[in-house]
Amino acid sequence: MPRPPHRPQPLKWWQSGTRPDYRFSLANERTFLAWIRTAMGLIVGAMALEQFSASLGSARMRVALVMMLFCCATLIAAMAYLRWARAEHAMRQETDLPQSRLLPFLTVFVALLAAVLALFVILA
Repeated sequence: MPRPPHRPQPLKWWQSGTRPDYRFSLANERTFLAWIRTAMGLIVGAMALEQFSASLGSARMRVALVMMLFCCATLIAAMAYLRWARAEHAMRQETDLPQSRLLPFLTVFVALLAAVLALFVILA
């Protein structure tokens, strides 16, 4: 008798509570994908900064800025998954959605990044 195809076991919290309306789950997934696109944009920005900005500040400062962008992208991607899982769990338990930690983090990061880049341009 042939074995059934292997399927990954769903997370325990995925099986608890009641299944939310699929539209809400899809909206939650679209939000997750938007955060992933933001992380990918930071990665592309880091690569562009490294490739096309040889005259912008010293090499050490550029590397530090590029690494900061990569680290932020990594953090945003990880936080996006956690946000998705927390929201999905809350919907299944029919509780209030958790407050996003990504919004204040990204707001402060972009403001600091803009200030640092402005200093690079002024000092270059």
